[in-house]
Amino acid sequence: MSEEIDPSTILAILDDEYARAILTHTSVEPMSASTLSDRCDASLPTIYRRLDRLQECRLITEETELAPDGNHYSIYSANLQRLELSLDDGTFDLELTYREDDVADRFTRMWEGLR
Repeated sequence: MSEEIDPSTILAILDDEYARAILTHTSVEPMSASTLSDRCDASLPTIYRRLDRLQECRLITEETELAPDGNHYSIYSANLQRLELSLDDGTFDLELTYREDDVADRFTRMWEGLR
């Protein structure tokens, strides 16, 4: 398994409806915790708890956005591209494939956020 994350940990996270909703929403576009709270119909503390768990397993990434008023806030993007669970000789194996994030793409997003 990638990064030696226990399969039961990943499966427990994915068993949570809010964690799945966060992943599906952020796979389309990066979102703030506040936006996720609205889209998932969940409280901010619930969203932040799920975001923490998802980040621990590298299933989601966090970036800082600069608002026009000079304040900054975090936006989150799904980092999971593919998950494959296999059973071989009595052992489960979980292989995770993460999205490739080009450094140039990250720089472009950061630059666009400054304008």
